[in-house]
Amino acid sequence: MEINSNKINGANAEIKATISMDEVNANLEKIAKQLAKTANVQGFRKGKVPVAIVKKQYGEKLVQDAEAEALRDVLSKGLEEMSISNESLIGEPNISQFDKSDDKIEVTVKVAMRPEIEMGNYADTVKEFDKPVVSDENIDERIKSLAEQQAPLVDIKRNRKMKLGDTAVIDFDGSVDGVAFDGGKAENFALVLGSGQFIPGFEDQLVGVKRDEEVVVKVTFPEDYGSKELSGKDAEFKVKVNQIQVKEEVEINDELAKTMLQGEEDASLEKLKELVKTQIENEELSKLYQNDLKPALLETFVADFKFDLPEFVVEQEIDMALNKSASAMKEDEIKELRENADKLKELRETFREDAERSVRATFIIDSLAQAENVKVEEQEVMQTIYYEAMQTGQDPKKTYDQYKDSGYLPAIQMSMVEDKVLSTLLNAKMKEA
Repeated sequence: MEINSNKINGANAEIKATISMDEVNANLEKIAKQLAKTANVQGFRKGKVPVAIVKKQYGEKLVQDAEAEALRDVLSKGLEEMSISNESLIGEPNISQFDKSDDKIEVTVKVAMRPEIEMGNYADTVKEFDKPVVSDENIDERIKSLAEQQAPLVDIKRNRKMKLGDTAVIDFDGSVDGVAFDGGKAENFALVLGSGQFIPGFEDQLVGVKRDEEVVVKVTFPEDYGSKELSGKDAEFKVKVNQIQVKEEVEINDELAKTMLQGEEDASLEKLKELVKTQIENEELSKLYQNDLKPALLETFVADFKFDLPEFVVEQEIDMALNKSASAMKEDEIKELRENADKLKELRETFREDAERSVRATFIIDSLAQAENVKVEEQEVMQTIYYEAMQTGQDPKKTYDQYKDSGYLPAIQMSMVEDKVLSTLLNAKMKEA
């Protein structure tokens, strides 16, 4: 066996070998003798099957096993020559060449390795920033908003014109071309003007209307409306305003705090303000992290850390991007790509830069997670999916099983690791205002 190993770069290597058929035949003899001891062949006792009979019965399978053993030997010796451990390999070795003749097999095996990243003083890359400041006005506005949400609706005494924010208690009867449609009629329906609950334009036309007045509201159903029979159609609604309601004024004091902080000991307005302040700080910090600091920090790491990428991982990322793009193509576009290899190759290359950036970011996050000892266990992934499913009214277990069956759990776990790693680094550089 002749082997020529070549470490292309820090993440890719190639092993070229010439395997003589004598080696393959020697493997075949060894495998056949081992099989003869355990094979069940009609007419022979177990362990007494002649090797010639085993070869005849398992012929092609024995050849494949003998060649596979020779390939494993090529890989083992090639990796040993290059001092590459099995633990550092990523994915399965790729046999890019397998030319078989009467006396030899010429083979090329490509392997990918986990790149070694020189992290250096990565924490110094993270810039200091000020913790978001929450003013007293912000706190008071939030408490006022929370109080209004809990406040009961009351009928207004003076019959004035309605404005945005008012709740209109209405009867309505809708029609398209004079014909009534399902769901187009109701009585004493409470509609908050400005909520966007109804078709665009409906609520606006009730602004300025008084109690006991009747008006005709003209609207056009959106093109993407849920009902195909109504989408894009012009409609008229006869509307009668029965009552106008507003939120009852609520006094901001300790009694309100006790209502909002039920179960809390020593509930007071001061304590409510402290809790609301923390809530707003966390919301503002989350927005700052997600919209600004985290993306910017990851981009900085991607630009700063230079290392070789495993070719096959990049190619897989390109394939995923290509498939996603193809799912939005028309049939004739897909047909053209199938028939034009050059055009397909050209399209694939348009995804390479983003694919390399994504793969680079993944390896960086993985290295940072190891350096910061950040882990996300499967149980944590499950809890996150369950919580988000419940928030949107979906079945938690069914949602989790769907993600699992679709193979999305590793991607979700990696996303959570990224979020946790970047948060850890940023938290260490946050300054109190």
